[in-house]
Amino acid sequence: MRRPLQAVLLVLSGLGLLYASLPTDLYLRYVRPGMRPLLIVSGVLLLLLGVAEAWAQWRPGGGDERGEDHRHEAGDGEDGHPHDHSRVPRVAWLLLLPALSLLCYAPPGLGAYTAARQAPKPVAQRDDFDPLPSTSPLPLTLGDFTSRVRQDRGQAIKGRSVRMTGFVTPAERGEGWYLTRLLINCCAADAQSVKVRIHGAPAPPADTWVTVVGTWHAGGTLGTSSAPVALDARTVEKVDRPSNAYMDALPLPESR
Repeated sequence: MRRPLQAVLLVLSGLGLLYASLPTDLYLRYVRPGMRPLLIVSGVLLLLLGVAEAWAQWRPGGGDERGEDHRHEAGDGEDGHPHDHSRVPRVAWLLLLPALSLLCYAPPGLGAYTAARQAPKPVAQRDDFDPLPSTSPLPLTLGDFTSRVRQDRGQAIKGRSVRMTGFVTPAERGEGWYLTRLLINCCAADAQSVKVRIHGAPAPPADTWVTVVGTWHAGGTLGTSSAPVALDARTVEKVDRPSNAYMDALPLPESR
């Protein structure tokens, strides 16, 4: 890869980062919202470096001077033939792929394929739970529902109609399917899942985002680790994928 092409690669990478983080929210498929300023800064720096490299190459006399320098720097290798050190290994061409993918085809976000191959995120230990509001159905996150089922000795969730949103992950064994959320600490590479098994409703296609309304699926002792994190569904409604799918957020308010 010659130096002019290195400038093109820098410019494409910078434009890709800026496109993913400024006019669109594609960056949310890969990193947390708080990483956006860093992506913008990185994109600007790569763009400036690419423009500077291109100017150094294509300004009047720039290419000749660099070529002369490189001819002096090129030395004989072990085989006795001169080697041009101005070249970059051919494998560097592979760097064009992620740069072009951000501009032309952004890979889809993580979904059921990833969630089906991960153990659920461990539930943080909680000793106290706030009283639940009287709203019905009660909007909950999947993580809050899991904690209530497994740790709330007061069994406040018992008999309550709850409402949660996530995407569909098929269950490999047993009945039902999973309502799922993926959570990330930094980027998509460290994603962990939180799941609630759904009973009483046919499974929509994998990766479909849905809002489920139902009641806790009885089993074991509610408020202990023996209680299944599961829901008997009353309704399953297809919804749009949220702009930030890597948060265990409350469902959007019901439309009237």
